[in-house]
Amino acid sequence: MPVLTRWFIKTALAYFVAALVVGVVQAARGGAGINPVYVHLLVVGWITQMIFGVAYWMFPKYSKEVPRGSDRLAIASYVCLNAGLLLRVVAEPALARHPGTGFGPVLALAAVLQWLGGMAFVANTWARVRER
Repeated sequence: MPVLTRWFIKTALAYFVAALVVGVVQAARGGAGINPVYVHLLVVGWITQMIFGVAYWMFPKYSKEVPRGSDRLAIASYVCLNAGLLLRVVAEPALARHPGTGFGPVLALAAVLQWLGGMAFVANTWARVRER
């Protein structure tokens, strides 16, 4: 299993646990509705990263020389996705509690980083999805 796959999968599992903790804390406080941090930890942190890690490992080889495509793009995907998610986890509740305090641009940066992480994954994986 490639090192980057292990990073993606272990990080995904950590986010899964974090999402469960957020869900339990929210329920214990009598919170109603869906918490955006919980959703992002679950969907981007756990599900998306698990998919990215397994796809990086298991999809057909790009070539013998570079079987998984560009390592730089793959690492950029991991870094951007996680940086964006961590910024979102901090900025989203801060903006909700303190509107107009400068967390809006941080939340926008978080979204851009997550988008860049997704686009880096697509750019690196696209050529690996082909007929045999």
